This record gives sequence, C-alpha cells and structure tokens, in this order.
Amino acid sequence: MSISSLPKSALHWAGVLWFTIAAIGQAAFIGFILAFYGVRTACGDFAGWNDKPLIDGYVKGDDLGNVVFAVHVLLASVVTLCGLMQLVPALRNRWPRVHRWTGRTFLSLAIFMALSGVWLEVVRGTYLSMISAVATLINGVLILVFAAFAWRHAIKRRFEAHRRWAMRTFMVVSGVWFLRVGLMGWILVNRGPVGMNDTLSGPTDIVMTFGSYLIPLAILELYAAAQRSQSGVLKGAAATVLTLATAFTAAGVFGTIAFMWVPYL
Repeated sequence: MSISSLPKSALHWAGVLWFTIAAIGQAAFIGFILAFYGVRTACGDFAGWNDKPLIDGYVKGDDLGNVVFAVHVLLASVVTLCGLMQLVPALRNRWPRVHRWTGRTFLSLAIFMALSGVWLEVVRGTYLSMISAVATLINGVLILVFAAFAWRHAIKRRFEAHRRWAMRTFMVVSGVWFLRVGLMGWILVNRGPVGMNDTLSGPTDIVMTFGSYLIPLAILELYAAAQRSQSGVLKGAAATVLTLATAFTAAGVFGTIAFMWVPYL
C-alpha cells in the first residue's frame, strides 16, 4: 500500500468500524424492544410498559393512544432491522430484490413512525419537556422529507442520489437510538449526568436531543464529501472524526445496554 493511499484506506476502515459498532448497538436495541415491550404486549401486560421510567407508554382508558404507542414502539424494531440491512453492500449486490423490498419497508415504516411519533406528542402529549418535544418534531419532519427524496430518486432510477438520501433517512430515523447512546456516552465520559435532568431540558440534554440527528447528519456529510474528494488531508480528517465518533458510540452502546436496557429485562 502506497503512502498516498493511506488516507483513503483509513477513511474506508473508519466507516466499516463505525458501522460494526452501530450494528451491534442497534441489534441490542431491537432485542430490548422485543424482550421488554414485545413480551409484555404478547402477555397482555400493557401496564408493564411503564416498568421503564420516564415515559408512560400505557395510560388507563386511552385505548387509541395505547394502540398507537404499542404499534409505534414495536415497529421500531422492524424499521431498525430494515435500515441496517440497507447498509450491507453484499446484500445490495447479491440479492437486489431483497434490498428493494427491505428498502420499501424501511421507507414506508419511517414515514409511519414519523407521523405516529408526531401524533403521540401533539395529541397524546407523550414528551418530557417542550424542548425535547420540539426536537422530536423537527426530527419527524426531516424523516418525512428525506424519505420522500429517497423514494423519488429510487422511482426515477437515480440510484446514487437515492443512496445519499437513504443514508440521510437512516441517520434521522436512528435519532431515538442516537439519543440514548449519546446520553449514556456522555455520562460514562464525564462519570456522571453533567448538565442533565429527568425532563431532558438541561444544557447537555438540549444539545443531545437536537444533536441526536444533526450531529450524525453532519458527520455523514463530512464522510461523503471526503469520499468524493481527492484531498488526502480531507480524507484523513474525516477518518479521524469518524474514529472519534466511533469510540464515543462504542462507550454509549456499552452504557445503554448495561444501564438503560438490561436492568429492566
């Protein structure tokens, strides 16, 4: 390998490493949804949704709200799995039909998740603070816009543009996951919940709620720009940023699994 090719190789492997860590974390997210919400729902223990603190999923007498909440949460496992499958090049290249159908499922569910999430906040009032509600509403709007662009480009067979918008959609759809990972990563790095409170309205909470989708989007755009560029400096800088982000993500994935999910199973 020549010295001139090192930045390109570093960028490639930084991307592979980030995806590996993210896949592990999102697989754990899917497992938690099925083990916590899925089991309780299947057993008819709807009040058990509230065993995990902060958000009350079950509200006595609110049948419609409870159904929307259950569908929204359980389908999060499906949209997460379909999103991960879209990022596997081998699947896209060897089984294009599977790629197309999982992609259609991903975009359809992304749109539904955004709309149902908005309904839960605006109609049901399922949020911790006005700040977190606004951040989530913006996230929902971005999901709808990005998914529409991804779908339109796919229909027009503009596959490179479709891929870019699909990646952006994946990032904003994963905002809920990024938020949990980001909060736990911050707690572990600072050895405590610095700037955080139970209503997600502390200074760190504000950065994390908006940053849960804006920061991943920014890093994605930097990575994409570095891939297109011939500049070794830009490729090296992007690889460094992505590696640091991966290290933080790994810490957050560990903390989320160990302290946010496992104790409630």
